[in-house]
Amino acid sequence: MENLTQTASNRQPNKMSWWTYISTHLIPVWLKSFEDNFKMWRDLMTGNYANYALLDDDDPFTECYEWFWASINMDETYPKEFLEYLQDLCDRIDNGEEELVPMDLDQLKRIEELLEDVES
Repeated sequence: MENLTQTASNRQPNKMSWWTYISTHLIPVWLKSFEDNFKMWRDLMTGNYANYALLDDDDPFTECYEWFWASINMDETYPKEFLEYLQDLCDRIDNGEEELVPMDLDQLKRIEELLEDVES
């Protein structure tokens, strides 16, 4: 029976085709961004901006207005090379080529304690 896992020396890095990159990442991200921007614009035009104020001192209209203009400049697309790197990293982890270091629970508790002090 053949060894199904590849060794580090003969494993090929993940290569995503441009069509896959465009159809599975770029187009869905662009559509989601357009949908979110349209919803904020609609809320701004119809006066439905009560949910945009998070704090008591916030003005809902101002928050909605600023979120709308800020969201137009947001770009949540990732370069093709970065996505290939992530896929390759996941494959190396699955094959045991990368060592995962488990998080120490004592350290996690200490971080939570420090954050509680900051929040209060």
